[in-house]
Amino acid sequence: MAKSQKLSPQQEVDAFFIQLNHPLKDALQLIRKLILEADPEVAEHIKWNSPSFYYSGEMKAFDPKEYKRDIVVSNLHKNDSILLIFPTGNVIDEGSGLLGGNFKDTRKSITFSSIDEVQNRSEDLQNIIRNWLSKVEKD
Repeated sequence: MAKSQKLSPQQEVDAFFIQLNHPLKDALQLIRKLILEADPEVAEHIKWNSPSFYYSGEMKAFDPKEYKRDIVVSNLHKNDSILLIFPTGNVIDEGSGLLGGNFKDTRKSITFSSIDEVQNRSEDLQNIIRNWLSKVEKD
């Protein structure tokens, strides 16, 4: 009997989208594309049952519970929105007003309700990703 091959992180995300049945699937796919295009050191995987994006380059040592490598985690809400959670979003200098959230910790968030919103704010989203990357404590 042949051993089943483990999927790569990118293949896991591809499989997630193949199985996804959600009215905002196209919007989430566009978000994926925009985030990955923001910088070549952004990688993806499935974390907390959703497509998530992280910094794949070298970093100074840190406690994994600080989530310093994690950039953003997507979360689909029933049929009406996509919530992007930035675990360490408080480090981002953001002037577009896109990044918000009322968290008592380091998180920030963005909510999208349509593909038009994603398209209209695509440059702001990529700038947020690049700003976050500029704060990474590289090795």
